[in-house]
This record gives sequence, C-alpha cells and structure tokens, in this order.
Amino acid sequence: MTSSVLLVREHESGGVQELPPDPGTTRRKRARFTPIVLLVPALIILAAVIGWPLVQLFVMSFQEFGRAQVFGADAPFVGLDNYARVLGDPQFWAVLGRSVLFCVANVITAMVLGTAVALLMNRVNRFFKTLVSVGLLLAWAMPALTATIVWGWMFDTQYGVVNYLMEAVSGQDFTNYSWLIDPFSFFVVATIIVTWGAVPFVAFTIFAGLTQVPDEVLEAAQLDGAGAWQRFRLIVFPYLRSIFVVVIILQVIWDLRVFTQIFALQGIGGIKEQTSTLGVYIYQTSIGGGDYGTGGAIAVIMVILMVAISVFYVRRSLREEEQ
Repeated sequence: MTSSVLLVREHESGGVQELPPDPGTTRRKRARFTPIVLLVPALIILAAVIGWPLVQLFVMSFQEFGRAQVFGADAPFVGLDNYARVLGDPQFWAVLGRSVLFCVANVITAMVLGTAVALLMNRVNRFFKTLVSVGLLLAWAMPALTATIVWGWMFDTQYGVVNYLMEAVSGQDFTNYSWLIDPFSFFVVATIIVTWGAVPFVAFTIFAGLTQVPDEVLEAAQLDGAGAWQRFRLIVFPYLRSIFVVVIILQVIWDLRVFTQIFALQGIGGIKEQTSTLGVYIYQTSIGGGDYGTGGAIAVIMVILMVAISVFYVRRSLREEEQ
C-alpha cells in the first residue's frame, strides 16, 4: 500500500522493509511550493516599497503631524480628529465630487478612443499599423509634465495655436481667450491632456486582446449578417471582458490620483480653489499647508475609495464569468 511518505512491503518472513519515497509524490510537493517560493522576492519588495509607507501613512493619519514633527518633535495621537475634520469640511466634498466627475470623463473618453484605435489597428495593413504604433509610443513615452507644458503652450492666451484655429474655423474672436481661468474649460484642457496620455495604453492592451479573438467566429457572424457593432458587442467584447475590466480599474486608479497635469496647469493659469483634485488637494494640505496628519487622512480615504472600486469591478467580473 502506498502512503504519502513511505512505501512499506511485507515479506514472506513477516518482516517489514521501508522503501524510498515515491518520486512522483516529491515532485508534486515541490510543484505546489514552487509558486510560493518564486513569489517571495516580489512580496518582500512590495512590502518594503508599498506596504511600509502605507502603514506609516495610516499611523500618521491618527496623529497631529505638522512641520514641527518633521524635524523630530513628538507626534501625539489625536484619534479620529483628522478624519472628522476632513469629513466635516465642505471643501473636501467639493474636491471629491470634482475628482470623481473628472475621473469618469477621462475613463470613458480614454476607453472609447483607445478601443476605436485598437479596432482600426486590427484592420489596417502592416505599414499603417507600424505608423500608428510609433505615434502611440511617442505619446506614451512623453513625461506627463512635458506633455502638460506643451499643451499649455498650445492653449496659451496670446500665442496659442488653439485660439488661432478656433478663430479661423468658427469666425469668432478668440483673441486673448483664456482656457484655464474658467473651471469648466480648465478641465476640458486637463481631460485632453490626460486622455492623450492614456489612449496608447488602452489601445495597445485592447489590440493585444483582439489578436486572440478567433477569425473564424467573426467571419461566421459576418456571413450570418451581423454588423460591425453586433460583432463587437456579441463576440469581441465577451472574449475581452476580463481585459476591459483590468484596463478600466487601472484607468480609474490613475485618474483618481492624477496630480502632475492638474498641478502644472494651475501653475500656468488655473484657479487652485476651483480646480484642485484629490491628488493636488492632498499636496496642498500636507506639504503646502504643513498639516501632514490631515493630508494622511485624505490619502487613506482615497486609498479606501480606490480599493472599494477595484473590489466591486473584480467581483462583478468574476460573477459574470461564473454565470
């Protein structure tokens, strides 16, 4: 009889002899622990780079932590006072609502444009596919601050090419028109910049998924009379559902914590009190205002919000796959 550790054999003389372990059992044990061993270095790095700062941030959110504490003064615990101050501040709710609306606009715009570009890349020949890929890579590789400065020049009040083109196309006077003074037009410009940097990632990811959709299924659907939209909705999207979920989650996380584009545009000409998003508001409260405890509380609230959104999308995706 074979056990999990030893094989025993009964001899005619009645004695029992221990046999060496089964090689197959040993291999199965090693195969079970190999993924865990391979994940240990990555988990250690994540714990050091992300986990420990998060723990410090969480502790700081319960402390009175100002500029004096930065230079070594004691940081007394104040319980939930920082959270009560944040949740009772109307400005925080205004910033949160503004950030959510800005995030929704960016995610929808980036997903629609990125998916359209991926579908077009899947239909053009190799030359145009390479040309579009190079253009997307150049846009993706440009640093966010550099891209914001360039777009800021294009929307410049006196010398911007956008005002010149708008005046030439519409025939209306756009001389010295400021796009960044009005909060609505400010976020229109910010949406263009953020979307311009996000479309390449969406397009490349969706395009990689499109290569896995069977051509035979699409051709059969086309022969049955299914249009382009029907083929995408009934065939392509179900195949790429998990990819869309992951991309949407990443876009939500990135757009909720966007900082560079908003901060740079405010420096060019935006009104801080009416255009700050969560990332900028945390910076203004902690580093700019010297209240690191309150800034930590806002950051923790933002982390909880992003985790909740991620868990919701993942659970919904898993539930749909099980049905």
